[in-house]
Amino acid sequence: MTIFDSGPLDRKLTALETATQLGEGRVSEEMLAAAGQVVERARERRRLSADHTVVGFFGATGSGKSSLFNAVTGHPLARAAATRPTTSEPLAAVWGADGSAPLLDWLEVSQRHQLDGPAAGTEPSGPWSRLLGERWGRLNGRQNDQPGGLILLDLPDFDSIAVRHREIVTRLAGQVDVLVWVVDPQKYADAALHREFLEPLAAHRGVTLVVLNQVDRLAEADVGAVTTSLKGILAQDGLARVPVYPASATTGAGVEPLRSAIAEVAERQSAASERLLSDVRTAAKALGAGDAGGVPAGVGKADEARLVDALTEAAGVTTVVRAVQRSYRMEGGRRTGWPVVRWATRLRQDPLRRLGLRRGDDPQRGTNRAPASTADDPRLHRSSLPERSPAQRAQADGAIRAFAEVTGAGAPDAWRSAIRRAARSHADTLPDELDQAITSTDLGAGKGSWWWHVVNALQWIALVAAVAGLAWLGVLALAGYFQFDVPPAPAVEGFPIPTLLVFGGLAFGLLLALLMTPLVRLGARNRARRARRRLRAAVSKVARERIAEPVTAEIERYGAFREALAAASGRH
Repeated sequence: MTIFDSGPLDRKLTALETATQLGEGRVSEEMLAAAGQVVERARERRRLSADHTVVGFFGATGSGKSSLFNAVTGHPLARAAATRPTTSEPLAAVWGADGSAPLLDWLEVSQRHQLDGPAAGTEPSGPWSRLLGERWGRLNGRQNDQPGGLILLDLPDFDSIAVRHREIVTRLAGQVDVLVWVVDPQKYADAALHREFLEPLAAHRGVTLVVLNQVDRLAEADVGAVTTSLKGILAQDGLARVPVYPASATTGAGVEPLRSAIAEVAERQSAASERLLSDVRTAAKALGAGDAGGVPAGVGKADEARLVDALTEAAGVTTVVRAVQRSYRMEGGRRTGWPVVRWATRLRQDPLRRLGLRRGDDPQRGTNRAPASTADDPRLHRSSLPERSPAQRAQADGAIRAFAEVTGAGAPDAWRSAIRRAARSHADTLPDELDQAITSTDLGAGKGSWWWHVVNALQWIALVAAVAGLAWLGVLALAGYFQFDVPPAPAVEGFPIPTLLVFGGLAFGLLLALLMTPLVRLGARNRARRARRRLRAAVSKVARERIAEPVTAEIERYGAFREALAAASGRH
């Protein structure tokens, strides 16, 4: 049994189907539907008889198409008359009926004539007689290789006044394996024929034959000139290599060469595959019609960095970083400042707590940590950052648009629109996700520096010394008031030790607090820089997952679409 050359056709059909799927929402629905029909039609044709070659006779009213059909078959099957239209339904002449019924059902051809022997009046030689003669011999018990079956279709006139006739012709022009266009000397240059049929089907030139019928109406000297003129018009249609057969159904001139050409096509049994491959290439070309051949610039590191910078500002990261710096300074001042005045700092609320970014352990209020599953879960926590201003929202939107424009530069308009949609695919949830990224970032809230503990210990030692000195002096003053005889306080270089303890402790504590102030500010700046890096990394992750990755996926989809089109059209 003969089968289709399935390798290249399978690959191209799969590629076209892939391109159709990838193009959904990016390519016009009409083009996608047309490509889908090609895939469906090709697979249906392959499922049906691969042994038969279907040849359709197409022509305008008065071209003598039905008469030529009768001449080629050798049987008066089609009605030929001067009235119009003469053919209202497709008519089939079938050689090798086995397995042809499902194919004819698919073609919606109900009028069928089974012809078992050679065409009447043909000589027992040549491709036509060999093709049909071998089948005839097989049917009579002779052992010969089984040739391919042949189905010739006589179709309604394509310019018929009946709309249904035109619909039949249009449908079957997309289904038959070989197209035979029959023209006459008077209307071979008809614009409707060339503009509506031949030009759109130029890609099928490998399975197209053109017959200049009724040459008996021309002077013998004019046949060559008219044939040359017809070839020139066909060349303009993209059919330069299509053979043209001058013929006359009335006299039989040129009928035998046409039979031989049809027989050779049927013997090769490759017309169906060639036709389907042409359909696939044509559909792929149509799908890529809006593709100017450009390649998107893609997502670059610099582009992503600019996007992250803009989103970082729009998300209020600068406000958070300032709060981190002020929080560190407040906490550092409280830990390293003079203990006597530390209470005053408790009157001010921590900037991070005011923004809802400090949870759990809080040195200001003691330890009162809620369960980790609730208090520290960023999914259940929102910051108290100020609502984004119109300027911030515009900044974020502008950054996303600019990112989409830069990364999609070079792509066709339809795909650039798809890239812009991909960039904004999470625009509704992006503010919340940025907020969660900020709340889930470890800002170091409540974490001090190691040297705070040393300075704090020295401050309390100095305060204890000053209090001890005051107590000592108080005891001495009280004893003198009550006239107790107590020894004088010991002295160092003439200064009483209690007095030294008071003034030394106070001076040391105040001086230490003053010296620690620039160090606390330096530490606050370092803490703010670390917080900015962490916050930017969190924003970068959101930007990558919600903007850059969808854009990259869309660009990769376009690349796969181009690859599929190239494979379907045979470019590689």
